[in-house]
Amino acid sequence: MPLIQITMGAGRTAEQKRDLLAAITQAAHETTGTPLAAVRAWIVEIPAEQLMIAGETLAERQAAGSTH
Repeated sequence: MPLIQITMGAGRTAEQKRDLLAAITQAAHETTGTPLAAVRAWIVEIPAEQLMIAGETLAERQAAGSTH
């Protein structure tokens, strides 16, 4: 049974997170042959104020309009 944890900065919509989880689940199923019912995937979100990227927090980057 694949157990897949996705860790990412907070800020995506519920729909985006659901789509990501669905795509990862499908990919695990297709590449490993594991039945879909046996694939587990979840998201751990890091608050935007607690994730630093190149000297700026994700919150600062989001406020400036950039997440890259």
